[in-house]
Amino acid sequence: MNDERAARIFLGVTSALVTFGLVLQVVLAIRNDEGLFATGLGRLVNTLSYFTVQSNILVAVTTGLLAWQLHRRSTWFQVLRIAGLVGITITGVVFHLALSDLQELAGKEALADFLLHTASPILCVLGWALFGPRGQISRRLVGLSVLFPVIWLAYTLVRGALVEDRFGRDYYPYPFLDVGVHGYGNVFVAIVLVAVLFLGVAGLALVLDRRLPGVPSEPAASSELSPRD
Repeated sequence: MNDERAARIFLGVTSALVTFGLVLQVVLAIRNDEGLFATGLGRLVNTLSYFTVQSNILVAVTTGLLAWQLHRRSTWFQVLRIAGLVGITITGVVFHLALSDLQELAGKEALADFLLHTASPILCVLGWALFGPRGQISRRLVGLSVLFPVIWLAYTLVRGALVEDRFGRDYYPYPFLDVGVHGYGNVFVAIVLVAVLFLGVAGLALVLDRRLPGVPSEPAASSELSPRD
């Protein structure tokens, strides 16, 4: 089996498993009448608003597209690939260091939790480390990838100020973003730290991308199309 075929199989399996985890999580959330939102639509929107879920969506989409066509030169695809890789890496590390013991799950809930918080980060990072494709990360693309957490943070703060849960409280998906508890000053500091963390992990990916083995990118038609700048 050549490297490209192995890469496409691995990435395809990753996409399928993550997609299954996302669908399972969404179905469970909609059916959870004891959740923080009274309607199925409210629970759906809330589930899709989590950074974890959005990172998993990026992983499922980008690995699926790579499994279909491994060599992709689109700038925005590469930005989304980096954003998904970095986002899911942060998700896996933070969850297992600080959040995994906060709730006890069983059955389908435990399966969805495992797929989105453990299997997805491991498979995504492992697939990128083994196969790449290499040569599709640059400083410019790293900078553009930071738009993902910035837009998510802006959306989360606006939504938190406008949306209340079933108990009448402003809803923020993560405690460190709760403006009512911490104030805008402390939340802004937390946002800066998130952005720095994201940039740090993306910068590490840039360094490793130039050193790890893997499937090379197809040569660009001209030097202007090269992602390395």
